[in-house]
Amino acid sequence: MGWLCQTLIFMAVWCFVVHNGFTTPVTDNILITTPPTAKPPSKHEDSNCGYESCTKAKPGKLNVHLVPHTHNDVGWLKTVDQYYYGSKSSIQKAGVQYIIDSVLTELHHDPEKRFIYVETAFWWKWWMNQHDTIRHQVKKLVNNGQLEFISGGWSMNDEAVTNYQSIIDQLTWGFRKLNDTFGKCGQPHIGWQIDPFGHSREMASIFARMGFDGLFLGRLDYQDKMARFLTKTAEMVWQGSENLGKAAQLFTSVLYNNYAPPPGFCFDVLCDDEPFIDDKHSPDYNVDTLVSRFVDYVETQAIFYSTNNILLTMGGDFTYQEAHMWYKNLDKLIRYVNAQQSNNSTVNVFYSTPSCYVKAVHDVGQTWTTKQDDFFPYASDPHTYWTGFYTSRPTLKRFERVGNNFLQICKQLYSLTDLGPEDSVDLNKMREAMGIMQHHDAVTGTERQKVASDYARVLFEGFEECGIIAQAAINKLIANKKQSEVSRVDAVPIKSCLLLNISQCDILDYSNQFVVTVYNPLSHRVSHYVRVPVSGASYTVQDPTGKQLKIQLVPIPQPVIEIPGRVSPATMELVFYAKDLPPLGFRSYYISGSNHIHHTSKYKIHPGRDVILGNTKFNAVLDWETGSLKSMVLDRTKFSVSQDFYYYKGYIGDNKEFVNRSSGAYIFRPNGSEALSVSSTKKSSTYKGDLVDETHIKWSDWLSQVVRYYKEDTYHVEMEWLAGPIPVDDNVGKEIISRFKSDLLSDGLFYTDSNGREMLERKRNFRPTWSVNIKEPVSANYYPVTSRITLRDGDKEFSILTDRAQGGTSLNNGEVELMVHRRLLHDDAFGVSEALNETAFGHGLVAIGKHWLTGGNISSGTAAQRTRSLQQQVLLSPWLFFTPADNISFTEWVSHYKMEFSGLNQELPENVHILTLEPWKAHSFLLRLEHIYERNEHPVFSKPATVNLKNLFKPFSIVMARETTLGGNQWLSESHRFKWQSENDINFTLEDDEDSSKEDKDALTITLGPMQIRTFIIEVNFLQ
Repeated sequence: MGWLCQTLIFMAVWCFVVHNGFTTPVTDNILITTPPTAKPPSKHEDSNCGYESCTKAKPGKLNVHLVPHTHNDVGWLKTVDQYYYGSKSSIQKAGVQYIIDSVLTELHHDPEKRFIYVETAFWWKWWMNQHDTIRHQVKKLVNNGQLEFISGGWSMNDEAVTNYQSIIDQLTWGFRKLNDTFGKCGQPHIGWQIDPFGHSREMASIFARMGFDGLFLGRLDYQDKMARFLTKTAEMVWQGSENLGKAAQLFTSVLYNNYAPPPGFCFDVLCDDEPFIDDKHSPDYNVDTLVSRFVDYVETQAIFYSTNNILLTMGGDFTYQEAHMWYKNLDKLIRYVNAQQSNNSTVNVFYSTPSCYVKAVHDVGQTWTTKQDDFFPYASDPHTYWTGFYTSRPTLKRFERVGNNFLQICKQLYSLTDLGPEDSVDLNKMREAMGIMQHHDAVTGTERQKVASDYARVLFEGFEECGIIAQAAINKLIANKKQSEVSRVDAVPIKSCLLLNISQCDILDYSNQFVVTVYNPLSHRVSHYVRVPVSGASYTVQDPTGKQLKIQLVPIPQPVIEIPGRVSPATMELVFYAKDLPPLGFRSYYISGSNHIHHTSKYKIHPGRDVILGNTKFNAVLDWETGSLKSMVLDRTKFSVSQDFYYYKGYIGDNKEFVNRSSGAYIFRPNGSEALSVSSTKKSSTYKGDLVDETHIKWSDWLSQVVRYYKEDTYHVEMEWLAGPIPVDDNVGKEIISRFKSDLLSDGLFYTDSNGREMLERKRNFRPTWSVNIKEPVSANYYPVTSRITLRDGDKEFSILTDRAQGGTSLNNGEVELMVHRRLLHDDAFGVSEALNETAFGHGLVAIGKHWLTGGNISSGTAAQRTRSLQQQVLLSPWLFFTPADNISFTEWVSHYKMEFSGLNQELPENVHILTLEPWKAHSFLLRLEHIYERNEHPVFSKPATVNLKNLFKPFSIVMARETTLGGNQWLSESHRFKWQSENDINFTLEDDEDSSKEDKDALTITLGPMQIRTFIIEVNFLQ
């Protein structure tokens, strides 16, 4: 009976929270100065920060940790600058600069008050405008623990559609600023992911390896949350990796009321709740009522947690612009509630932080349940699955991924050429732009259109600044020493073309001769098929030795030529094979017009005879008439597989009830479970040549695809799709999918990546930790596909790789579908207040992207080897730099400039990759190496690998390497995380798994286990 009463109390509170969360628009909801170098981070003698500053919990009491906080979206309804300065109040009353000013004033006047802050992008913008006197006061607040930085990233990143490399980068950049400014007291210890729309296992792993002690989550499936509260398992030890053991385990707590204050206790200028009125002579006196209501609330919340500590989030979106209102009322709340202890009340309320809460819970010493999977997909009610944002704004998602590609190249080139501090500003521009893009309303596509355009502007400016670095670095590398002894060679223009995906490059439009410099950012030699748009009919391509390479000219598909906004005379693409590009290096190719005609023969169609792309070991078979995929051969094993495009009709509702939820930027909700075919009549043309065979297929006026097979050492098929402008003349929004049907016996299982790293098993209509009740059979089975989705049948594996994040699923055995584009006409009522109806150049948005089909044998490791290698090349593709050469011959070019460079003396083991090489401080760099295979994934490459760092890099030698945590802001030897006892009696400790240096033969010879990333500060001497 007691348990039933508790359940009824919970249900009452639950209904209140869900009801209010539904009827009220739900909001969605950044060291260049000194992380560790040769010297450890500075310590402040007068500091009392961290756990030492925590108010002690009282034994025998219900200890209520009040956490004053604000959640500041780095763009959403307004741009980053508009949010910071507080402009455009008619859109949203939010000004971050006023929040920080107001809070600091309150903290300065009362040492008992506490506050946490998260988004370093905003914080740094504020900090750079402060006088030294203010900065000194702030440092005191940080040193005494009143002001604590939580999470510490440039933004609060999304977890579904972000890649692990970009997540690590944006956290590292935020850590750097905090560490350089505040020393150890600025180091975050707790993850605070209160607003992302679901949570990935890789994110937990990343936080754990950054030395964090705990993680707080806001949003998880409503059924999961209810089940956890009813079983007191809202707090757990999350096993963030199947490969890293204890190193990736993290104590995780689910917040009770997301990140809002208790109902009736929001004391902000944005809220309507009544303040404490404690004049007993006033007719509005309400202290007794508020105290009673508060005590009832916290005692109810305590039912669902297993210690005598609970946490209350006292804040919300852009709260504390008038902090005095909050703190004045919180002071009264603390005083009047604690006064009840004299009447035998057990409630003890005090200012606290998430760190102090974790410390208090840890000190209880109990055993916790564990979690092995992730928190996707996220649903907030039976008809509201937040799976649409996996695909929303597909072109912005691709632009962000290309941004990561270029940022890594810029950081590498900067490091390899020892550029000066004057170039650091240009690099930082791109770092910060990419940090902003990771925000959970940026890359997700859940922002307003004007904000999306501003994100694109910020990222484009980052490209421009980073391009300055690339040009300076490559000019430094190609300078011929012998020539420089005679005269200084002027820098040559070295430019990128960001519109190659639509076969457009301004540099090539009017140059008959040009140089293409192909940079390889990977740690191994890579062979790459270069494609450049041209308008001529004949060309020669020469490598650095003067050898003329085999080339092929392929027609640009007519749908690409007709894309709105495309302005280029190019009608063909020049294709050549850049074989064995040097690791962390480049090779240049001299291209000039010639008198020899090159062309691709159009394949002669033989009725009834299939088109075969590939060879006997690996191929794809296409229908002779339509170009439709019919079958594939993987490792000489044939299986049937078809591919077609379909669309779901977006559901239209008024959003006033669960059953009337519209499909929108956040939500994917199809009108019916059946997808409709885009076209039943397809037209195709096949072109075959020495380098590539490809079939161009047109489904409709707005949808087409090219299927390609490159002939040299290739074990994948490339599908380049074009979708848009999606027609909406019928007033129906559409969600476009590419669906693959095969005869593979997948038994309801499929696999998706977690932020581009480890693979997770998915099972249709199933959740590992609770019995799920599904009302939306399509969207409830969608998962984020950041880079890869896979089917398995016995020893066969079939994978599809993506060039950006997309939603994906397997709704039937042997099937895979990926959503490529969405255009909707109604809002889903989660605050954006506009439909996801993107346009460009006066038409619906056109999106172009690629899927790669690959696979093979599981037990032999061929499947893993192909997919892991291809995954690396998709994430960090060779980059093309262009230089006009109309006034210089090949002979003159090769006599003036070097045409090849490698940053490495030798390649790394095939299972090891340099994840990060970036300038740090003085002559030190931040270096990360990662093992790219999982345990038991490959018979050879899943084993530990050893690397000698000393003579690894060609331009410099490493004289010292000291290991840090993953974020680069504390020495690994000084990172001592809490130990937690789990239900499996697994100690949450570093001593066995994370101290990998004990395996090293010496300081410069390191060993990495499967999926391990190790981070070092290295000091170097550049070689003359």
